[in-house]
Amino acid sequence: MTEPAVRFEGATLEYNGRQVWRDLSIAFERGSFVAILGPNGSGKTSLLRIVLGLASLSAGRVEVLGAPPRRGNPDIGYVPQHQTFDADLPLRGRDLVRLGVDGHRWGIGLPDSAADRRVAAAIASVDASAYADAALGRLSGGEQQRLRIAQALVGDPQLLLCDEPLANLDLRHQQGIADLIGGWRRGPGRTVLFVTHDVNPVLHLVDRVLFVVNGRWAAGTPDEVLTPERMSQLYGSHVDVLRVHGRILVVGEATGSGFNVDEPHHIPDPGLSHPAPPR
Repeated sequence: MTEPAVRFEGATLEYNGRQVWRDLSIAFERGSFVAILGPNGSGKTSLLRIVLGLASLSAGRVEVLGAPPRRGNPDIGYVPQHQTFDADLPLRGRDLVRLGVDGHRWGIGLPDSAADRRVAAAIASVDASAYADAALGRLSGGEQQRLRIAQALVGDPQLLLCDEPLANLDLRHQQGIADLIGGWRRGPGRTVLFVTHDVNPVLHLVDRVLFVVNGRWAAGTPDEVLTPERMSQLYGSHVDVLRVHGRILVVGEATGSGFNVDEPHHIPDPGLSHPAPPR
């Protein structure tokens, strides 16, 4: 338990000959909450794919929970970006969570009382028992996302990867989901890597920030990374960082407009595309 949850050493990622980020050397300590920020195409989702064992580095090395990354690691939970299920999908919330237990197997799952207890406990942990037997597609976005989190936690992981889990949710549900994940992280040795388009809903939870852009990166506490000097250095043009009523607003010199810390619309991003992790 003394080694970090995730360690990158001299890590470089390229797609089609274009460098996404280079020489990434960083360790995410166990028990920490890490926000991963950067514009679209900066390799945030790809970093999670590498930790999941679904993609490989172009150079360098990575360790996950003290070992090389591998597909299907039961010590890792994954929460995808919220996407609404079809209203007519013949699947209950409980069935979605059960996929976290035996969804990797072929065929119809056999009755298993121990698995049923694990599913019920995971559902209860996210306060979703009241609607777990409802049709998944009929639930609200926040309710669906709570069940996705239960699916990620049903295997009792030590590392939780969250890929923009607050996207497309209203402010009330954003705060509820953020607090839910923050509460889970308080368990011993539990670590969260949290990709987000807006750091503000989780700012009170964040221990460290990793900001990646244009092949460069910076890491540290929010106060160390989210500064005018550091952001201007990363983007190669003047950037102001304002704190208004406890929220962070980044303003670019080119337009004077404000935006979330990882959505600098006036600054070109690499425009790279890559496959998303499996849902």
